[in-house]
Amino acid sequence: MYARRRRVYFLLMGGCLFLFVSAWAFVRLFSVEAAVAMCVVAMVIPPVAAMIANRRGPDDRWWDDPSGDAKSDEWWDELDGKRRHED
Repeated sequence: MYARRRRVYFLLMGGCLFLFVSAWAFVRLFSVEAAVAMCVVAMVIPPVAAMIANRRGPDDRWWDDPSGDAKSDEWWDELDGKRRHED
């Protein structure tokens, strides 16, 4: 799950870099308007890539969801400060 999201993130960010670099390396020689448009598209890609990379997967543990393992849930609750163990 994480590998697929990481791969998509790096592909999107690579595409962003490709658009930005190619816009000002050689596209601007033919059309400045096209180069600016490519940069605008490249500007939108990083937030989308971050949303995809941080999207919740079906197997991901999130703060309020119990995992089903009692010992693990107890450990996470203690770590989050939800329950204090009094000895």
